[in-house]
Amino acid sequence: MIEISEYASRQIKEMLSGLDQERMYLRVGVVDGGCSGLSYDLRFDDQRSEEDINVSMNGYEVLVDSRSVPFLEGLKIDYQMQGMTGGFTMDNPNVKASCGCGASFRTATYRGTAKKC
Repeated sequence: MIEISEYASRQIKEMLSGLDQERMYLRVGVVDGGCSGLSYDLRFDDQRSEEDINVSMNGYEVLVDSRSVPFLEGLKIDYQMQGMTGGFTMDNPNVKASCGCGASFRTATYRGTAKKC
């Protein structure tokens, strides 16, 4: 369903090790919003719900809410350094259009409403 590069996994594990919570998950999903209609939701979470799909990956657990699955099928997450900073990148084969700033996207099956940038 989702692929996370080895380099991104190292970054995720390092971030997880700095958190005080005993049990933390990487939550990957989409939320309504942005110019094109959908935005990625990538964050650490200590709560699971019954609608979450739990995937063990490279020594940590990933949660994907069931609503997001169709939009994230085949997603590849990587981490890239640029100058003195770095960040996660998303390569999503489902994206049919994205906004100019790259913060939001639309898929062929998404029927939500986009907001103006």
